[in-house]
Amino acid sequence: MSKTAVGVIGLGSMGIGVARSLRRAGIETLGCDVRAASVEALRAEGGIGCANPTELGRRAGIVIVLVVNAAQTEQVLFGPDGAVSTLAKGSVVVASSTVAPSYAEDLGKRLAAAGLTMIDAPVSGGAAGAESGALTIMASGAPAAFDACADAFAAIAKKVYRLGDAPGMGSKVKLINQHLAGVHIAAACEAMALGIRAGVDPRTLYEVISNSAGGSWMFQNRMPHVLDGDYSPRSAVNIFVKDLGIVLDSARAMPFPLPIAAAAHQLYLAAGASGLGQEDDAAVIKVFQMLSGIELPKEKA
Repeated sequence: MSKTAVGVIGLGSMGIGVARSLRRAGIETLGCDVRAASVEALRAEGGIGCANPTELGRRAGIVIVLVVNAAQTEQVLFGPDGAVSTLAKGSVVVASSTVAPSYAEDLGKRLAAAGLTMIDAPVSGGAAGAESGALTIMASGAPAAFDACADAFAAIAKKVYRLGDAPGMGSKVKLINQHLAGVHIAAACEAMALGIRAGVDPRTLYEVISNSAGGSWMFQNRMPHVLDGDYSPRSAVNIFVKDLGIVLDSARAMPFPLPIAAAAHQLYLAAGASGLGQEDDAAVIKVFQMLSGIELPKEKA
């Protein structure tokens, strides 16, 4: 294969989909994850499994980091088995985890000091978008780095927004996206709970609102989870505990008031504190069930 080898660090629901999309495009794809089963799954599909980021760094010219947060990003890049120690000078690190813009800016400087180039490239589109190569990438970094990643980005994304020439701006735009996503899910859960409390059939309510001005992408995407009683995590409650926390912390530093985001964050915190943190983020509706005793559609066994 003539295209630059791409390594994916983090083979969760997003990372494994990205790795598959790279493979379909004929790109030599490496991957590593703390879960051995995820690495074996990649090997079974023709990818190259690596024991850790250090091994992956020796063989990849581009590394896409798709872990949960800044702490994990730090670990896989600079930890004892981190990739930075073995990546060749001039390699590109595509940092795709949702992190604070200030962290992305600092990370870009540290990678540059190590002779590496970073694209601050958070993504949207979920597991389905990753699997189908239809992600949206909100990216900022040096033009040469974008050139180096052209084949990889074409394989995994339907939209690549170039937002600036230095890390930080990509994470700022993702910050706004997560603000809206988190608020929309919380509002959708509140509205559906209100409808159920008022005695409206939830499936009828879903159909009407999905075809009315009050609908949203998140309402249409998440409320079927409630209607089916299926809270297996596509994106977990705790993701928005983290992401809206980043939104609020970043706004506080500006300073800028976010009363609606703060209210939504409290709902996710309440859901997490009630033991729902690992369930689908639509499980926020269970907070209203606890408060009002509404009867939700039966959960799948």
